[in-house]
Amino acid sequence: MGSKFKHLGLLGLVFGLILMSQARANAQDSFSITGVLKDGLSDQFINGAVITLRETAFSAVSREAGKFTIPNVYNDRFVLNINVTGYQSYQAQINVRGNLDLGEITLFPMGYENPDDMALQKTIRATNIAELFSKRPNFIGGNQVFGIPPEPKRLLGNYYLDTKWNKASILLYRDNEVMEGYFVRYNISSNNFELRDIEADQVTVLPGLRVQNLVWVDSEHNVLRYFVNGMDFKEEGSPISGFFEVLVDGQLPLLRRTIASIKQSNYNTALMVGDRDDEIVKRNSYYFLRDKEIIAIPKQKKKFYKIFGEEAEEIENFVRENAVNIKQPAGYFAIFTFYNSKFEGFEPLIPKLVEN
Repeated sequence: MGSKFKHLGLLGLVFGLILMSQARANAQDSFSITGVLKDGLSDQFINGAVITLRETAFSAVSREAGKFTIPNVYNDRFVLNINVTGYQSYQAQINVRGNLDLGEITLFPMGYENPDDMALQKTIRATNIAELFSKRPNFIGGNQVFGIPPEPKRLLGNYYLDTKWNKASILLYRDNEVMEGYFVRYNISSNNFELRDIEADQVTVLPGLRVQNLVWVDSEHNVLRYFVNGMDFKEEGSPISGFFEVLVDGQLPLLRRTIASIKQSNYNTALMVGDRDDEIVKRNSYYFLRDKEIIAIPKQKKKFYKIFGEEAEEIENFVRENAVNIKQPAGYFAIFTFYNSKFEGFEPLIPKLVEN
């Protein structure tokens, strides 16, 4: 009997030593996550934001100069959430393998009011609405038939310009820094780029306001695609938020912009007809660039030819002789390629028009 207790005591000692060694290992394997929060429009630091790692107790609050530190985090992959009153929420996947410095993280105000930036203001408001639908896709009000709730409404589609991950080279505004070797996707609604390391699953979010331009290799068509930040241009005198794809460069560039909007469900509960779900619909608009001004391509034939000034008659002859449809994107591409090829130094960016 005594030997049994001695044996149990020895096991208890062994288990105690194991737990102590695990505690030391855990203490050695704990890391800190640091970062700085800034306002994407005013460039001011953001204090009082709550930073959490989803489904864990790890959290922090940004303090002086927007700095935050989450201590004693173990080695794992997490979803980082940032929330602060008056700003859009922020989310990114992070992989903690050691002390992790996230650098500057930019947050953007909800419903930014600035009479001089009407285009930007409208874009941000549209983003807020889209975010609401994304987070509460089943919110359909209190409609019921005979006390039986209808099936939950869904939000179909996505906000990505291209759902594929494409390898990219990115030029940042700050110090003209170039980022290469990443796979990227662009979220039209949030105006954010998602970056994934080639050799890892870690995904980080890069705000579009930090990106000057980028080139990615379309993984399906194996062609280069070029994008420029609308902030460098104006539309009807107002700044622009979002990115434009450069289809034809030269004396008179041809640009394309993709907008994502929500098509509301038109389901009639009483008659049980129509579409039950909301749907994200993407629409392309085409522009030309003149003296930093983005101008929509006119639909009327006479106004369209006036774009080309003294070359209008020659362009019209080119359209007629080649049976070009001036109301289709492929027609725009052919016409602007022909026009710009008349000027010295012209080189086509892409061999063919790639649809999203």
